[in-house]
Amino acid sequence: MQSSPRSLVEHVVSKVPEVTLGFWIIKIACTTLGETGGDWVTMSLNLGYLIGTLIFFVAFVVLVSAQIRARKFYPFLYWATIVATTTLGTTLADFCDRSLGLGYPGGVSIILALLVASLAIWYRVEGTVSVESVVTARVEWFYWATILFSQTLGTALGDWVAGDDRGGLGLGYEVSAAIFGAGLVVVGLLWLWPRASRTALFWAAFVLTRPLGATLGDLLDKPLTQGGMQFSRFYASGILLAVILGCILLIPQRAARRVPVAVRER
Repeated sequence: MQSSPRSLVEHVVSKVPEVTLGFWIIKIACTTLGETGGDWVTMSLNLGYLIGTLIFFVAFVVLVSAQIRARKFYPFLYWATIVATTTLGTTLADFCDRSLGLGYPGGVSIILALLVASLAIWYRVEGTVSVESVVTARVEWFYWATILFSQTLGTALGDWVAGDDRGGLGLGYEVSAAIFGAGLVVVGLLWLWPRASRTALFWAAFVLTRPLGATLGDLLDKPLTQGGMQFSRFYASGILLAVILGCILLIPQRAARRVPVAVRER
């Protein structure tokens, strides 16, 4: 005799890390590496924005596929994928702003539209854009696509505010870093407000940390005449990579909480 169906609860382990202070420290370091690393490939190696974008796009697809196939949260794999999104975001934003001639305002507008569309489609399909929902392959693709667009938007925003060409506001790297840093402080204060949406604040902080990293990266490798410190992009990228690896090893990380999913047993 077949037993009647009954509901069970299965706990699915998320493969993204818990959002803590350590998460944001590593994320900012990764975004800064994305700026210096992306510029090293496209400018220092003279490969150009199109070739650089294609190279990092392949790395992005390979790493996201590996992340999705993984059975659990692996810190080095996760952060390598984040670095892939931030380097691709750097070259993609530069390709739109410079190679396509859209300028900073045009690039920001298009990339912002893509980010909003990604979040809207994700929400329409899944009913949430919370990081805690990233437990299936489909949601992971939404997650990584949204992260890519947010990284690209952050690059374009940072260049627009700091640069004085292509329609930029010309505020310089130090002032731009202060502006985006202040924005993050505001988000942090709103986090203390119980009624604030944690999901909205997460994505706001994710976008803001990218231009902060972009302006810090530009501050490191741009010429002195442009307000930078004129460090070699190669050596700056190497130092940042060492900092990221050290943070991953030293800062405790764990997967986001297990998400209960209703299943049926017959």
